[in-house]
Amino acid sequence: MAQPTSKLTWCKARFGEDMNWWVQETSDPVHWDVDGLGIIDPRQFQHITELLEPLQEYGLQPELVDNAFYSFAIDKIEKDKTVLLKRIKDSILESEEQLFALPDVLDDDKGPYADLLNHLTKLRIKMLNDLIDFSQTLTVEELEEEIREQQTGDYMEGRITHFFTEITTILEYVPEGFELEEDDPSPKSEEEELERDLNDIDTSDVDEKIEEDDTMKWDEEEEEDEDVTDDDYEETTSPPTEDKK
Repeated sequence: MAQPTSKLTWCKARFGEDMNWWVQETSDPVHWDVDGLGIIDPRQFQHITELLEPLQEYGLQPELVDNAFYSFAIDKIEKDKTVLLKRIKDSILESEEQLFALPDVLDDDKGPYADLLNHLTKLRIKMLNDLIDFSQTLTVEELEEEIREQQTGDYMEGRITHFFTEITTILEYVPEGFELEEDDPSPKSEEEELERDLNDIDTSDVDEKIEEDDTMKWDEEEEEDEDVTDDDYEETTSPPTEDKK
């Protein structure tokens, strides 16, 4: 059965106090309930794609990521600071534009977004079991319990868990008491390498040595030179005299 998404051609989004974007209105109010409907902004989606990279060697299926989101580009900014987003057909992963990503949640349990979350959960658990020596094998249920606890906590405090938070909870999950060792990323350019080296230099000792150096008396010498005028110089030679015959 085809999903009724053809009427979803645009939506309006507002920036919330929680620093997330939330959908305020859509072109298809029949099928889309905007109450608590979040949308992932380009910066957030870029962060998600970076978190997905380690999962590639564990069987990440990019098509599941593409199918889980509707792509939107900024059409215009309204006077009330809401943003009008226009639906486009570009792949959210391959497009060079800065796109907003709206998860396909028309079917909460069996839709493309639910499939993606299940896929990411399994891969994250697989990666953790591979990288960390647990006394007992980590299970998918443990991660799912972590997600439920977070959502319950948000609900009790009157908040709705944003899609960005839901995804990053999975992609950043590490059991309490454990941690993943991450390699120090190498600079991407000579400028970044130079900046990193400069930041690593401790200049405190250098500053102290300069202040305490007895040879640093240039200012005093300059002041003494400025006090000397032309009157202070005396002519030390006599004018030439004519030869007497």
